[in-house]
Amino acid sequence: MAGNREYLNRRLHSLLGVIPVGVFLIQHLVVNNFATRGEEAFNNAAHFMESLPFRIVLETFIIFLPLLYHAIYGIYIAFTAKNNVSKFGYFRNWMFMLQRISGVITLIFVSWHVWETRIAAAFGAEVNFDMMASIFSNPFMIVFYVVGVVSTIFHFANGLWSFAVSWGITVTPRSQLISTYVTIALFLALSYVGVSTIFAFV
Repeated sequence: MAGNREYLNRRLHSLLGVIPVGVFLIQHLVVNNFATRGEEAFNNAAHFMESLPFRIVLETFIIFLPLLYHAIYGIYIAFTAKNNVSKFGYFRNWMFMLQRISGVITLIFVSWHVWETRIAAAFGAEVNFDMMASIFSNPFMIVFYVVGVVSTIFHFANGLWSFAVSWGITVTPRSQLISTYVTIALFLALSYVGVSTIFAFV
């Protein structure tokens, strides 16, 4: 019974990491990248997202609760999982370990980002270009956000590889190799989007 429960928890953890959390990550990166087009473009995009009907309900049930479950169970996995070179091979064993490390970094970063933006907005602050520019006026915050954004994207992209394996999408060694190249390309593309967004505010 305990084994079945852990199996279901891991499957749910994996699924929520891709849908809806991963989908939201991509959407969030794309919307924020409007900052590269200037202050007005970013503010219009941010205002559109804040004006969505039932925004609080959507954020609660599609973003925050799935993210909370994924984070809590992910921390459990990170501190109980053991690397297995014979199972994963040298490269995959490193990816396995980095997945756990990036998960912890991502949790710290996302928690701080939510505090600085969504919680601040709940107390009356306006989430706009000026807010982000003010945050990035501190060089430490630029470094913190670059590390946090890249870590988050790595965690998602590498997690996609594991998701495809565990859900039976990539079964053969060849399909897993192709999946490795695809997820690396996704990591590089999204990292460019995320980092270029940060420096658009500087």
